[in-house]
Amino acid sequence: MLLRMVTTLIDRASAQDAEALTALVQASRAYEGRYAPMVAGYRVTADSIERHPVYKAADPAGRVLGFYVLLLDDAELDPAFVADEAQGLGIGRLLMEHMFGHAGEAGLPHVRVVSHPPAEKFYRRTGARRTGTVAPVPPKVTWERPEPRFEL
Repeated sequence: MLLRMVTTLIDRASAQDAEALTALVQASRAYEGRYAPMVAGYRVTADSIERHPVYKAADPAGRVLGFYVLLLDDAELDPAFVADEAQGLGIGRLLMEHMFGHAGEAGLPHVRVVSHPPAEKFYRRTGARRTGTVAPVPPKVTWERPEPRFEL
């Protein structure tokens, strides 16, 4: 289904959003095949939403189109997702711009990302530069992951 966006609302997620955010991650086609183990069993929990800044993008009807989690203590984006049907509509860019503002307000000089390999191009298009790679962490992650970083 193709969405036509007139308005996208970005707002702080609440504990009640945990299931919708988890469903978005679990439905992602980016994690099919060899990448499937990385999100197998992954859950966005109410506790995580309460402990960290978690922001969601939603359409006017309230349907979640994407989200990000900013780990302030680690200056790390972990994770960021856009629903498959919302990709290519600018939702990811809106979320990154929002994250830049939030991270800047928190006084972070940069934000690190341990990227899903296919997502690295997106992060680079939105201003990150690759600073290295992160070694595999078997059994779930058996590949090297790019490590882009946004300088704020």
